[in-house]
Amino acid sequence: MISMPFQGHITPFVRLALNLASKGIVVTFVHLESIHQKLSKAHNHNHLDLFSDARQSGLGIRYATITDGFPLDYDRDLHPEKYWTSLLQVFPPYVDEFVGNIIRSDPLSQHFLVTDTVYGWPAAVATKYNLLNVAFWTSPALVFSLLYHLDLLKERGHFLCQDHVEEEINYVPGVKSVSTKDLMPYLKESGTGTLVHKIEMKAFEEVKKADFILHNSVYELESQTLSALNKLQPNYAVGPISFSKNFASLTVTTSLWSQSDCSEWLSSKPPGSVLYVSFGSFLQASQQVIQEIAYGLLLSQVNFIWVVREDAASPADPLPSEFRDEIKDKGLIIPWCDQIMVLSSPAVGGFLTHCGWNSVLESIWCGIPMICYPLDYDQLTNRKLVVDDWEIGVNLREGESAVDRKQVAEKIDKFMNGGAVSERHRQEVKKVSAILQNALESDGSSEANFDRFINDLKAKLAANSEETPLSLIV
Repeated sequence: MISMPFQGHITPFVRLALNLASKGIVVTFVHLESIHQKLSKAHNHNHLDLFSDARQSGLGIRYATITDGFPLDYDRDLHPEKYWTSLLQVFPPYVDEFVGNIIRSDPLSQHFLVTDTVYGWPAAVATKYNLLNVAFWTSPALVFSLLYHLDLLKERGHFLCQDHVEEEINYVPGVKSVSTKDLMPYLKESGTGTLVHKIEMKAFEEVKKADFILHNSVYELESQTLSALNKLQPNYAVGPISFSKNFASLTVTTSLWSQSDCSEWLSSKPPGSVLYVSFGSFLQASQQVIQEIAYGLLLSQVNFIWVVREDAASPADPLPSEFRDEIKDKGLIIPWCDQIMVLSSPAVGGFLTHCGWNSVLESIWCGIPMICYPLDYDQLTNRKLVVDDWEIGVNLREGESAVDRKQVAEKIDKFMNGGAVSERHRQEVKKVSAILQNALESDGSSEANFDRFINDLKAKLAANSEETPLSLIV
Protein backbone atom coordinates (compact mmCIF):
# COMPACT_ATOMS: atom_id res chain seq x y z
CA MET A 1 0.00 0.00 0.00
CA ILE A 2 1.34 3.42 -0.91
CA SER A 3 -0.59 6.21 0.80
CA MET A 4 -0.54 9.88 -0.01
CA PRO A 5 1.87 11.53 2.48
CA PHE A 6 -0.85 13.34 4.42
CA GLN A 7 -2.12 12.59 7.92
CA GLY A 8 -5.70 12.25 6.75
CA HIS A 9 -4.68 9.56 4.25
CA ILE A 10 -2.09 7.69 6.34
CA THR A 11 -4.43 6.91 9.25
CA PRO A 12 -7.12 5.06 7.24
CA PHE A 13 -4.48 3.38 5.06
CA VAL A 14 -2.79 1.81 8.09
CA ARG A 15 -6.11 0.45 9.33
CA LEU A 16 -6.93 -0.89 5.86
CA ALA A 17 -3.59 -2.75 5.89
CA LEU A 18 -4.51 -4.43 9.19
CA ASN A 19 -7.93 -5.40 7.82
CA LEU A 20 -6.44 -6.92 4.70
CA ALA A 21 -3.84 -8.82 6.71
CA SER A 22 -6.58 -10.14 8.99
CA LYS A 23 -7.96 -11.95 5.92
CA GLY A 24 -4.71 -13.89 5.46
CA ILE A 25 -3.22 -11.58 2.83
CA VAL A 26 0.49 -10.75 3.03
CA VAL A 27 0.78 -6.98 2.94
CA THR A 28 3.78 -4.87 1.96
CA PHE A 29 3.05 -1.43 3.40
CA VAL A 30 5.17 1.31 1.84
CA HIS A 31 5.83 4.77 3.27
CA LEU A 32 7.84 7.52 1.64
CA GLU A 33 11.24 7.78 3.32
CA SER A 34 10.43 11.37 4.32
CA ILE A 35 7.23 10.25 6.07
CA HIS A 36 9.11 7.47 7.86
CA GLN A 37 11.64 10.04 9.06
CA LYS A 38 8.87 12.34 10.30
CA LEU A 39 7.16 9.50 12.17
CA SER A 40 10.45 8.40 13.73
CA LYS A 41 11.24 11.94 14.86
CA ALA A 42 7.77 12.50 16.31
CA HIS A 43 7.98 9.31 18.36
CA ASN A 44 11.69 9.39 19.25
CA HIS A 45 12.41 6.10 17.54
CA ASN A 46 15.44 5.69 15.26
CA HIS A 47 14.44 2.25 13.94
CA LEU A 48 10.68 2.56 13.76
CA ASP A 49 8.81 -0.40 12.30
CA LEU A 50 5.11 0.44 12.21
CA PHE A 51 3.90 -3.12 12.12
CA SER A 52 6.17 -4.99 14.54
CA ASP A 53 3.29 -5.49 17.00
CA ALA A 54 1.05 -6.64 14.14
CA ARG A 55 3.55 -9.32 13.10
CA GLN A 56 3.87 -10.52 16.68
CA SER A 57 0.08 -10.93 16.65
CA GLY A 58 0.35 -13.18 13.62
CA LEU A 59 -0.44 -10.71 10.82
CA GLY A 60 1.63 -10.88 7.66
CA ILE A 61 2.58 -7.22 7.21
CA ARG A 62 5.95 -6.15 5.91
CA TYR A 63 7.05 -2.54 6.23
CA ALA A 64 9.15 -0.80 3.58
CA THR A 65 10.11 2.70 2.50
CA ILE A 66 10.59 4.31 -0.90
CA THR A 67 12.24 7.54 -1.97
CA ASP A 68 10.20 10.37 -3.44
CA GLY A 69 13.28 11.60 -5.32
CA PHE A 70 14.14 14.42 -2.92
CA PRO A 71 16.84 14.50 -0.20
CA LEU A 72 15.47 13.84 3.28
CA ASP A 73 16.44 17.32 4.47
CA TYR A 74 14.47 19.02 1.66
CA ASP A 75 11.62 21.14 3.07
CA ARG A 76 8.58 19.76 1.26
CA ASP A 77 6.13 22.01 3.12
CA LEU A 78 8.04 25.13 2.09
CA HIS A 79 7.97 24.25 -1.63
CA PRO A 80 4.64 22.45 -2.15
CA GLU A 81 4.24 23.34 -5.84
CA LYS A 82 7.65 22.01 -6.81
CA TYR A 83 7.30 18.96 -4.59
CA TRP A 84 3.90 17.88 -5.85
CA THR A 85 4.77 18.53 -9.47
CA SER A 86 7.69 16.18 -8.93
CA LEU A 87 5.47 13.55 -7.30
CA LEU A 88 3.37 13.55 -10.46
CA GLN A 89 6.35 13.29 -12.81
CA VAL A 90 9.43 11.92 -11.02
CA PHE A 91 7.94 9.58 -8.39
CA PRO A 92 6.22 7.00 -10.68
CA PRO A 93 9.51 5.45 -11.96
CA TYR A 94 10.57 4.81 -8.34
CA VAL A 95 7.26 3.04 -7.73
CA ASP A 96 7.68 1.06 -10.94
CA GLU A 97 11.14 -0.13 -9.86
CA PHE A 98 9.95 -0.95 -6.33
CA VAL A 99 6.97 -3.01 -7.51
CA GLY A 100 9.11 -4.83 -10.07
CA ASN A 101 11.63 -5.79 -7.39
CA ILE A 102 8.87 -7.09 -5.08
CA ILE A 103 7.44 -9.28 -7.83
CA ARG A 104 10.85 -10.63 -8.89
CA SER A 105 11.71 -11.46 -5.27
CA ASP A 106 8.52 -13.52 -4.88
CA PRO A 107 7.58 -14.81 -8.33
CA LEU A 108 5.35 -17.65 -7.09
CA SER A 109 2.80 -15.43 -5.35
CA GLN A 110 -0.11 -13.57 -6.87
CA HIS A 111 0.43 -9.86 -6.36
CA PHE A 112 -2.00 -6.97 -6.51
CA LEU A 113 -1.74 -3.24 -5.94
CA VAL A 114 -3.65 -1.03 -3.50
CA THR A 115 -3.04 2.71 -3.74
CA ASP A 116 -4.53 6.06 -2.93
CA THR A 117 -7.02 7.14 -5.59
CA VAL A 118 -5.42 10.58 -5.72
CA TYR A 119 -2.23 9.19 -7.25
CA GLY A 120 -2.25 9.28 -11.04
CA TRP A 121 0.17 6.42 -11.79
CA PRO A 122 -1.39 3.16 -10.38
CA ALA A 123 -3.13 2.10 -13.61
CA ALA A 124 0.10 2.28 -15.61
CA VAL A 125 2.08 0.29 -13.03
CA ALA A 126 -0.70 -2.29 -12.68
CA THR A 127 -0.93 -2.72 -16.45
CA LYS A 128 2.82 -3.12 -16.86
CA TYR A 129 3.02 -5.92 -14.28
CA ASN A 130 -0.42 -7.43 -14.99
CA LEU A 131 -1.64 -6.63 -11.46
CA LEU A 132 -5.17 -6.12 -10.20
CA ASN A 133 -5.54 -2.45 -9.29
CA VAL A 134 -7.44 -1.50 -6.11
CA ALA A 135 -8.10 2.21 -5.46
CA PHE A 136 -8.79 3.46 -1.93
CA TRP A 137 -10.80 6.70 -1.65
CA THR A 138 -10.43 8.45 1.72
CA SER A 139 -13.17 11.09 1.30
CA PRO A 140 -16.99 10.75 1.03
CA ALA A 141 -18.58 9.05 -1.95
CA LEU A 142 -20.32 12.33 -2.84
CA VAL A 143 -16.97 13.97 -3.61
CA PHE A 144 -15.85 10.91 -5.55
CA SER A 145 -19.03 10.93 -7.64
CA LEU A 146 -18.74 14.61 -8.54
CA LEU A 147 -15.19 14.07 -9.76
CA TYR A 148 -16.12 10.85 -11.52
CA HIS A 149 -18.83 12.66 -13.49
CA LEU A 150 -16.80 15.67 -14.60
CA ASP A 151 -18.02 15.11 -18.13
CA LEU A 152 -21.60 15.75 -17.00
CA LEU A 153 -20.60 18.85 -15.03
CA LYS A 154 -18.72 20.18 -18.03
CA GLU A 155 -21.63 19.44 -20.36
CA ARG A 156 -24.01 21.45 -18.13
CA GLY A 157 -21.55 24.31 -17.56
CA HIS A 158 -20.82 23.46 -13.92
CA PHE A 159 -17.22 22.34 -14.30
CA LEU A 160 -15.04 25.42 -13.88
CA CYS A 161 -18.16 27.40 -13.07
CA GLN A 162 -17.80 30.96 -11.87
CA ASP A 163 -17.02 31.23 -8.16
CA HIS A 164 -20.10 33.17 -7.05
CA VAL A 165 -22.68 31.36 -9.19
CA GLU A 166 -25.27 29.45 -7.14
CA GLU A 167 -27.16 26.79 -9.08
CA GLU A 168 -28.42 23.36 -8.14
CA ILE A 169 -26.78 20.28 -9.67
CA ASN A 170 -29.42 17.54 -9.77
CA TYR A 171 -28.37 15.40 -12.73
CA VAL A 172 -25.38 13.43 -11.35
CA PRO A 173 -26.41 9.77 -10.94
CA GLY A 174 -27.05 8.95 -7.30
CA VAL A 175 -26.69 12.57 -6.13
CA LYS A 176 -30.06 14.07 -5.25
CA SER A 177 -28.88 17.68 -5.37
CA VAL A 178 -25.82 19.76 -4.56
CA SER A 179 -25.33 23.49 -4.98
CA THR A 180 -22.43 24.86 -6.98
CA LYS A 181 -21.45 26.81 -3.84
CA ASP A 182 -20.69 23.45 -2.22
CA LEU A 183 -18.41 22.21 -5.00
CA MET A 184 -14.74 21.66 -4.24
CA PRO A 185 -12.80 24.88 -4.99
CA TYR A 186 -10.62 23.18 -7.61
CA LEU A 187 -13.72 22.58 -9.75
CA LYS A 188 -14.38 26.31 -9.98
CA GLU A 189 -12.98 28.88 -12.35
CA SER A 190 -10.51 30.34 -9.85
CA GLY A 191 -9.09 26.87 -9.10
CA THR A 192 -8.23 25.98 -12.70
CA GLY A 193 -4.50 26.56 -12.41
CA THR A 194 -4.01 25.07 -8.97
CA LEU A 195 -1.91 21.99 -8.37
CA VAL A 196 -4.75 20.12 -6.68
CA HIS A 197 -6.85 20.69 -9.82
CA LYS A 198 -4.18 19.02 -11.96
CA ILE A 199 -3.77 16.15 -9.51
CA GLU A 200 -7.49 15.38 -9.26
CA MET A 201 -8.06 15.64 -13.03
CA LYS A 202 -5.33 13.07 -13.67
CA ALA A 203 -6.46 10.83 -10.82
CA PHE A 204 -10.04 10.61 -12.08
CA GLU A 205 -8.96 9.81 -15.59
CA GLU A 206 -7.02 6.87 -14.18
CA VAL A 207 -9.40 5.59 -11.48
CA LYS A 208 -11.83 4.46 -14.16
CA LYS A 209 -9.24 1.79 -15.01
CA ALA A 210 -9.25 0.36 -11.46
CA ASP A 211 -10.54 -3.16 -10.86
CA PHE A 212 -12.01 -2.33 -7.45
CA ILE A 213 -12.68 0.91 -5.52
CA LEU A 214 -12.86 1.01 -1.72
CA HIS A 215 -14.56 3.92 0.08
CA ASN A 216 -13.96 5.10 3.62
CA SER A 217 -17.68 5.71 4.00
CA VAL A 218 -20.80 3.86 5.15
CA TYR A 219 -23.40 2.58 2.73
CA GLU A 220 -26.38 3.73 4.82
CA LEU A 221 -25.14 7.33 4.80
CA GLU A 222 -24.54 7.54 1.04
CA SER A 223 -26.62 4.66 -0.31
CA GLN A 224 -27.91 6.32 -3.49
CA THR A 225 -24.48 7.64 -4.48
CA LEU A 226 -22.71 4.34 -3.83
CA SER A 227 -25.40 2.30 -5.60
CA ALA A 228 -25.09 4.49 -8.70
CA LEU A 229 -21.30 4.21 -8.69
CA ASN A 230 -21.51 0.45 -8.31
CA LYS A 231 -23.33 0.22 -11.64
CA LEU A 232 -20.22 1.64 -13.31
CA GLN A 233 -17.40 -0.13 -11.44
CA PRO A 234 -17.15 -2.40 -8.38
CA ASN A 235 -17.36 0.02 -5.39
CA TYR A 236 -17.36 -1.03 -1.74
CA ALA A 237 -18.15 1.15 1.30
CA VAL A 238 -15.93 -0.25 4.07
CA GLY A 239 -15.76 2.66 6.50
CA PRO A 240 -15.21 4.14 8.91
CA ILE A 241 -12.05 2.07 8.45
CA SER A 242 -10.15 3.71 11.33
CA PHE A 243 -12.64 2.22 13.81
CA SER A 244 -12.57 -1.31 12.43
CA LYS A 245 -12.58 -3.87 15.21
CA ASN A 246 -10.11 -6.16 13.46
CA PHE A 247 -7.02 -6.01 15.66
CA ALA A 248 -8.22 -2.67 17.06
CA SER A 249 -6.03 -3.09 20.13
CA LEU A 250 -2.79 -3.14 18.11
CA THR A 251 -0.48 -0.16 18.51
CA VAL A 252 0.49 1.24 15.10
CA THR A 253 2.21 4.62 14.87
CA THR A 254 0.32 6.91 12.51
CA SER A 255 0.61 10.44 13.94
CA LEU A 256 3.12 12.62 12.09
CA TRP A 257 3.57 14.80 15.18
CA SER A 258 4.06 14.14 18.88
CA GLN A 259 0.79 14.33 20.82
CA SER A 260 -0.08 16.36 23.89
CA ASP A 261 -1.87 14.62 26.75
CA CYS A 262 -5.06 16.59 27.52
CA SER A 263 -6.69 14.02 29.81
CA GLU A 264 -5.95 15.74 33.12
CA TRP A 265 -7.21 19.13 31.89
CA LEU A 266 -10.34 17.55 30.41
CA SER A 267 -11.11 15.65 33.61
CA SER A 268 -11.27 18.96 35.47
CA LYS A 269 -14.12 20.27 33.28
CA PRO A 270 -17.87 19.63 33.59
CA PRO A 271 -19.52 17.18 31.15
CA GLY A 272 -20.26 18.65 27.73
CA SER A 273 -18.63 22.01 28.56
CA VAL A 274 -15.56 21.89 26.30
CA LEU A 275 -15.46 22.96 22.65
CA TYR A 276 -12.69 21.17 20.76
CA VAL A 277 -11.21 23.34 17.98
CA SER A 278 -9.00 22.02 15.20
CA PHE A 279 -8.51 22.97 11.56
CA GLY A 280 -6.51 19.86 10.73
CA SER A 281 -2.89 19.26 9.90
CA PHE A 282 -2.60 22.32 7.63
CA LEU A 283 -3.81 25.62 9.05
CA GLN A 284 -4.97 27.47 5.93
CA ALA A 285 -7.22 30.12 7.46
CA SER A 286 -5.97 33.70 7.34
CA GLN A 287 -4.53 35.35 10.43
CA GLN A 288 -7.53 37.69 10.50
CA VAL A 289 -9.96 34.75 10.63
CA ILE A 290 -7.94 33.00 13.33
CA GLN A 291 -7.89 36.14 15.44
CA GLU A 292 -11.63 36.70 15.12
CA ILE A 293 -12.26 33.10 16.14
CA ALA A 294 -9.85 33.52 19.06
CA TYR A 295 -11.64 36.60 20.39
CA GLY A 296 -14.98 34.93 19.71
CA LEU A 297 -13.93 32.04 21.96
CA LEU A 298 -13.00 34.49 24.71
CA LEU A 299 -16.32 36.33 24.41
CA SER A 300 -18.29 33.08 24.48
CA GLN A 301 -16.80 32.11 27.85
CA VAL A 302 -16.79 28.41 26.92
CA ASN A 303 -14.03 26.02 27.87
CA PHE A 304 -12.00 24.99 24.83
CA ILE A 305 -9.05 23.00 23.54
CA TRP A 306 -7.48 24.45 20.40
CA VAL A 307 -5.00 22.57 18.22
CA VAL A 308 -2.63 25.09 16.62
CA ARG A 309 0.35 23.64 14.81
CA GLU A 310 2.78 26.54 14.63
CA ASP A 311 4.92 24.84 11.96
CA ALA A 312 1.85 24.76 9.69
CA ALA A 313 0.86 28.40 10.21
CA SER A 314 2.02 31.69 8.78
CA PRO A 315 2.99 33.67 10.78
CA ALA A 316 4.45 31.03 13.10
CA ASP A 317 2.00 31.96 15.86
CA PRO A 318 -1.23 33.23 14.27
CA LEU A 319 -2.95 33.84 17.61
CA PRO A 320 -3.23 37.38 19.07
CA SER A 321 -0.21 38.17 21.22
CA GLU A 322 -2.24 38.61 24.41
CA PHE A 323 -4.63 35.72 23.76
CA ARG A 324 -2.65 33.02 25.55
CA ASP A 325 -2.51 35.15 28.70
CA GLU A 326 -6.20 36.02 28.67
CA ILE A 327 -7.59 32.51 28.35
CA LYS A 328 -6.27 31.42 31.77
CA ASP A 329 -7.84 28.06 32.70
CA LYS A 330 -10.74 28.45 30.24
CA GLY A 331 -8.67 27.23 27.34
CA LEU A 332 -5.84 24.88 26.45
CA ILE A 333 -3.73 25.50 23.33
CA ILE A 334 -1.74 22.52 22.08
CA PRO A 335 0.24 21.71 18.91
CA TRP A 336 -1.32 18.25 18.32
CA CYS A 337 -3.27 15.55 20.13
CA ASP A 338 -4.97 12.19 19.91
CA GLN A 339 -8.18 13.57 18.43
CA ILE A 340 -10.29 10.49 19.09
CA MET A 341 -9.21 10.49 22.73
CA VAL A 342 -10.26 14.14 23.09
CA LEU A 343 -13.58 13.70 21.29
CA SER A 344 -14.32 10.64 23.43
CA SER A 345 -13.99 12.63 26.65
CA PRO A 346 -17.29 13.25 28.51
CA ALA A 347 -16.14 16.87 28.93
CA VAL A 348 -16.33 17.59 25.19
CA GLY A 349 -19.66 18.87 23.89
CA GLY A 350 -18.79 20.21 20.43
CA PHE A 351 -16.19 20.31 17.67
CA LEU A 352 -15.29 23.46 15.70
CA THR A 353 -13.85 21.83 12.59
CA HIS A 354 -12.60 22.46 9.06
CA CYS A 355 -14.67 19.41 7.98
CA GLY A 356 -11.81 17.17 6.91
CA TRP A 357 -13.38 13.75 6.29
CA ASN A 358 -11.45 11.95 9.04
CA SER A 359 -12.48 14.64 11.52
CA VAL A 360 -16.12 14.36 10.45
CA LEU A 361 -16.13 10.58 10.88
CA GLU A 362 -14.36 10.77 14.24
CA SER A 363 -16.76 13.40 15.53
CA ILE A 364 -19.78 11.36 14.44
CA TRP A 365 -18.35 8.18 15.94
CA CYS A 366 -17.92 9.91 19.30
CA GLY A 367 -21.39 11.48 19.10
CA ILE A 368 -20.14 15.08 18.97
CA PRO A 369 -22.03 17.70 16.87
CA MET A 370 -19.98 20.13 14.80
CA ILE A 371 -19.56 23.82 14.09
CA CYS A 372 -18.31 23.91 10.51
CA TYR A 373 -15.76 26.26 8.98
CA PRO A 374 -14.50 24.55 5.79
CA LEU A 375 -11.32 25.89 4.23
CA ASP A 376 -10.37 23.98 1.06
CA TYR A 377 -10.25 20.67 -0.84
CA ASP A 378 -13.31 18.47 -0.15
CA GLN A 379 -14.27 20.36 3.01
CA LEU A 380 -17.02 22.56 1.52
CA THR A 381 -18.74 19.47 0.14
CA ASN A 382 -18.29 17.60 3.44
CA ARG A 383 -19.93 20.54 5.19
CA LYS A 384 -23.01 20.08 3.02
CA LEU A 385 -23.34 16.50 4.27
CA VAL A 386 -22.87 17.48 7.92
CA VAL A 387 -25.13 20.55 8.03
CA ASP A 388 -27.67 20.17 5.21
CA ASP A 389 -28.09 16.42 4.76
CA TRP A 390 -27.49 14.85 8.15
CA GLU A 391 -28.29 17.92 10.31
CA ILE A 392 -25.57 17.14 12.83
CA GLY A 393 -23.84 20.49 12.72
CA VAL A 394 -24.13 24.22 12.09
CA ASN A 395 -22.23 26.75 9.98
CA LEU A 396 -19.86 29.12 11.74
CA ARG A 397 -20.84 31.75 9.20
CA GLU A 398 -23.56 32.02 6.58
CA GLY A 399 -22.70 32.56 2.93
CA GLU A 400 -19.73 34.74 2.12
CA SER A 401 -20.01 36.96 5.20
CA ALA A 402 -16.78 37.77 7.01
CA VAL A 403 -15.98 36.07 10.30
CA ASP A 404 -16.86 38.45 13.12
CA ARG A 405 -15.90 37.79 16.76
CA LYS A 406 -19.30 38.77 18.16
CA GLN A 407 -21.12 36.48 15.75
CA VAL A 408 -18.60 33.71 16.50
CA ALA A 409 -19.25 34.14 20.24
CA GLU A 410 -23.03 34.08 19.75
CA LYS A 411 -22.83 31.00 17.50
CA ILE A 412 -20.60 29.12 19.96
CA ASP A 413 -22.71 30.09 22.98
CA LYS A 414 -25.93 29.01 21.29
CA PHE A 415 -24.34 25.80 20.07
CA MET A 416 -22.86 24.80 23.42
CA ASN A 417 -25.57 26.16 25.72
CA GLY A 418 -28.60 26.53 23.43
CA GLY A 419 -32.05 25.08 23.69
CA ALA A 420 -34.12 22.99 21.31
CA VAL A 421 -31.98 23.51 18.18
CA SER A 422 -28.78 22.56 19.99
CA GLU A 423 -30.43 19.51 21.52
CA ARG A 424 -31.75 18.41 18.10
CA HIS A 425 -28.21 18.32 16.70
CA ARG A 426 -27.09 16.22 19.64
CA GLN A 427 -29.90 13.75 19.12
CA GLU A 428 -29.27 13.53 15.38
CA VAL A 429 -25.54 12.91 15.77
CA LYS A 430 -26.31 10.04 18.14
CA LYS A 431 -28.47 8.46 15.43
CA VAL A 432 -25.77 8.86 12.78
CA SER A 433 -23.14 7.57 15.21
CA ALA A 434 -25.23 4.42 15.70
CA ILE A 435 -25.29 3.93 11.90
CA LEU A 436 -21.48 4.07 11.78
CA GLN A 437 -21.06 1.71 14.69
CA ASN A 438 -23.62 -0.78 13.38
CA ALA A 439 -21.87 -0.84 10.01
CA LEU A 440 -18.77 -2.29 11.68
CA GLU A 441 -20.57 -5.00 13.62
CA SER A 442 -20.09 -8.57 12.41
CA ASP A 443 -23.40 -8.38 10.52
CA GLY A 444 -23.00 -4.73 9.50
CA SER A 445 -22.87 -3.32 5.98
CA SER A 446 -19.17 -2.33 6.00
CA GLU A 447 -18.07 -5.71 7.31
CA ALA A 448 -20.22 -7.43 4.68
CA ASN A 449 -18.87 -5.16 1.95
CA PHE A 450 -15.27 -5.86 2.98
CA ASP A 451 -15.88 -9.61 2.87
CA ARG A 452 -17.58 -9.21 -0.52
CA PHE A 453 -14.55 -7.28 -1.79
CA ILE A 454 -12.17 -10.02 -0.61
CA ASN A 455 -14.30 -12.71 -2.27
CA ASP A 456 -14.57 -10.74 -5.53
CA LEU A 457 -10.83 -10.06 -5.48
CA LYS A 458 -9.96 -13.73 -5.01
CA ALA A 459 -12.41 -14.74 -7.73
CA LYS A 460 -10.85 -12.33 -10.21
CA LEU A 461 -7.35 -13.51 -9.31
CA ALA A 462 -8.39 -17.13 -9.66
CA ALA A 463 -9.86 -16.44 -13.05
CA ASN A 464 -6.43 -15.38 -14.30
CA SER A 465 -4.17 -17.96 -12.69
CA GLU A 466 -3.96 -20.97 -10.43
CA GLU A 467 -4.60 -20.48 -6.72
CA THR A 468 -1.38 -19.31 -5.01
CA PRO A 469 -0.56 -17.30 -1.83
CA LEU A 470 -1.77 -13.70 -2.01
CA SER A 471 0.68 -10.86 -1.58
CA LEU A 472 -0.43 -7.25 -1.40
CA ILE A 473 1.67 -4.21 -2.19
CA VAL A 474 0.09 -1.21 -0.48
